Amino acid sequence: MKNFLLIAIAVLFTASITYAQPATISFEKQIHDFGKIKEDGGNVEYSFEFINTGQSPLIITKVQASCGCTSPSWTEKPVMPGQKGFVKAIFDPKNRPSTFNKSITVESNASNPRVVLRIQGDVLPRERTVQDIYPKAIGELRIQSNHFSFVTVYNDEVKIDTFKVYNSSKEPLKVSFTNVPAYIKLRPEPSVLKPDQHGFIVGEYDGRKVNDWDFITDRVKILINDIEVQNNAITISANVQENFSTLSPEQLKNAPKLVFDAPRHNFGKIKGSGKYEHEFTFKNTGKSEMKIHKIKATCGCTTVNPEKTVLKPGESSSFKIVFSSGGMRGKQNKSIYVITNDPESPTTRLMISAEIEE
Repeated sequence: MKNFLLIAIAVLFTASITYAQPATISFEKQIHDFGKIKEDGGNVEYSFEFINTGQSPLIITKVQASCGCTSPSWTEKPVMPGQKGFVKAIFDPKNRPSTFNKSITVESNASNPRVVLRIQGDVLPRERTVQDIYPKAIGELRIQSNHFSFVTVYNDEVKIDTFKVYNSSKEPLKVSFTNVPAYIKLRPEPSVLKPDQHGFIVGEYDGRKVNDWDFITDRVKILINDIEVQNNAITISANVQENFSTLSPEQLKNAPKLVFDAPRHNFGKIKGSGKYEHEFTFKNTGKSEMKIHKIKATCGCTTVNPEKTVLKPGESSSFKIVFSSGGMRGKQNKSIYVITNDPESPTTRLMISAEIEE
């Protein structure tokens, strides 16, 4: 009887030690290559199978994919020793042409608590449709974009650029324009598009004729067969800048220089329904004439033009801003931009701040 009790105790002790050994997650493979797949072929998926080669129940606690294009699923119930489970990776190739290599991190209570799986492959791009190439429509005329950007245009150049158009109708389309400012020229090539014909709109932006500076936008209308159709406006933009690249070292040395007495002003605590004024004072500390091209407020402010917009070396001037606090609450930080012919700093940023009380 005594021997039987000793054997029983030994068996129970051994079992407890064995069961205390952790689970182990063993995948058949940790990398899967889908090869070449089509962008418009729909989702692809692969199940990574594993075995619990440990001695305790295996529980997957978290599965995290490296990007939103991969959706994982997995065996959520405990996997007993010797049994199998899976981690499935679902990859969406839509709008993702090119090669891919994504990871799926698997966390569990196993002795190897974190395992990284990988899926890879090559997404073959789908054939682009007319709607892809020309996403905007003006009647039967399809266009590459309704925003024609010339990016940076210098004040001494004429910049030329193009954008694509397409006749999606079964009839010829004559393209013309209205509301075009004097510093912009637009012409279609060809002037009449045949059915299913691709063409261009050629634009010329004359920086020499623009009586403005910085970021400028214009709204131009496109006429189809001399008729104004709905949604026919396009935006033409350019950032007009002075060209300092032609200045010699001597000219740069003797250039104008803009210096503000205080480029920042804090109104402190103010009420939420008032107008508050401040005067910014500046000076030309350079060696040649300085021109104030433009003062642009983007802060709910109005500005009063300075007394002098052309300053000789050593001369000073000032301008006033009026800050309207209506509709604002809490701490406010706003900007005013001063554009000049100072080659070292053609755009100077001024700051105003305030704390608007309830």
